[in-house]
Amino acid sequence: MTNDTYQPVPHDAAFREQLLSNPAVKADYDANITKYTILDEILSARREAGLTQAQVAERMGTKASAVARLESSLVSDKHSPSIDTLHKYAAAVGKKLEVHLV
Repeated sequence: MTNDTYQPVPHDAAFREQLLSNPAVKADYDANITKYTILDEILSARREAGLTQAQVAERMGTKASAVARLESSLVSDKHSPSIDTLHKYAAAVGKKLEVHLV
């Protein structure tokens, strides 16, 4: 019998450097840097708050699957979350949403 315990992939600077050393991955990353930056911000905020997707969902008044879709949608091009949804997510993790055009 195999050990099927959850083994999360580290999403730290060393892992990012390893991924970005692949030219194809780097080109895709550079083309989508804004999306990846937003995703990094929301995942970092959730991690800092010490919350699971289910806990964020409860605070937002939705289901964990909706939070999972929200987090993955930022880089999937399937659906862009609304500003209202991002406000709710930010509030759920103890942050506020700010949008800046530069």
